[in-house]
Formats: sequence, C-alpha cells, structure tokens
Amino acid sequence: MSDNKYLFFATRKGLIKKTELTEYQSIRQSGLVAIKLDQNDELLETKTTSGNDKVLLCSSNGKAIMFSEKNVRPTGRASRGVTGMRFKAGDFLVGMAIISAQAKSAKPLQVLIVSENGFGKRTPLSEYREQGRGGSGIFTSKITPKTGKLVDMRALPAEAKADLLLISSKGQVIRLELNTVSVLGRQTQGVKLINLDPGDKVASVAVIFEEPDVQI
Repeated sequence: MSDNKYLFFATRKGLIKKTELTEYQSIRQSGLVAIKLDQNDELLETKTTSGNDKVLLCSSNGKAIMFSEKNVRPTGRASRGVTGMRFKAGDFLVGMAIISAQAKSAKPLQVLIVSENGFGKRTPLSEYREQGRGGSGIFTSKITPKTGKLVDMRALPAEAKADLLLISSKGQVIRLELNTVSVLGRQTQGVKLINLDPGDKVASVAVIFEEPDVQI
C-alpha cells in the first residue's frame, strides 16, 4: 500500500500547497480546480508526499531551502497556498524535490543542479540544513555570467545507476552517465556538461535510471 497521502504543489513564484489525495478521487470529465494561481504565476511541479517528508526548493539564482512538510498544513483544492521560498527581484523557482525519511536514512542522497549555460554538479544533501518554511534559503550554486541561471534541480541517490539527458532550446541533446558529474560543495559553480552554440541554452533535463523503480 502506498504511503502517499497528499499532493504537494509548487509554483514559479515560490508558493506551495498540500492537499489530501482523497479530494481528487472523483474527477469530472471537465476536470477540477487543483490550485488557485496568482496573476503571472504558474504551476511548476506537483508531487505526492506521506505527510512526514522533507521538501527541497531551488531557485534560478542559486538559492535552496529545505523544510519539513509538517510546516505546511493541508488546504482545499481551490486554495492559493503559502510561501515556500522568498525571492529577490528576478528570481524564481526551478525545482522541487520530496525527500522521504526512509530514503534519507537508507542511502546517501545528492542534489543535482544544471544551469542554462550547461554547467552542473552534484552536492551531498548533508550540506543542506533544515530550515523553516518561507525563508530565502542558502546558496546551492555560484551563479555567474559564465554559468547562467539554474534551470533544474533533482535529489538523487548518490550511487544511482542513471544517465543524464540535457536538451537545448535549439534541439541539441547530450546523454552522459550521472556518476561522471563532479561532486562539489554548495558554493561552487559546477563543471561544463555540454558545449552550446552561441545563444543556445539548456531547456530541459531528464534523468534515466537503469532500474526504473528507483525512488527517493
């Protein structure tokens, strides 16, 4: 039986919301309202949680915050949500990871980040301290004109057998083994993962596991 009890939402502007899965048992053909969005905001990610998990959020300007989902009370489908992470002007959310207590205790986890100019790295999750919800977070990457802003963040098992797929806005694609991505500290810029043509940017990131049932 699944331990998942909630749907957990995150928006580009850093709002989060947790709603019981039972509220989505009966869905009309025309659909249901899942979350109320502010003007100029959009839904970034939705994941399932147990009620006892940790939430890791990451912004485009290289900040990250980890907090317990117990700090987020469940609300109804049509609610707006609450602040998960605060941003300075021009910053926005690029990734959310849900970290279960079982996964955190069973195996070391790493945080993978990728920037728009093709830089990336892995950092041990142990370098991220738990904080309260709604703060501005701590540095997860050094952002420079050379790296560009972050476009993706994942939390993955350190020893996961997987490939990393990077796709650019102009259609270039590269596939590399995840374990070839350097493990570096939070306040570093990472290493070059893909060589891009002038004006091209990383647009999409995918992780392909050899074992399809790998979860965190």
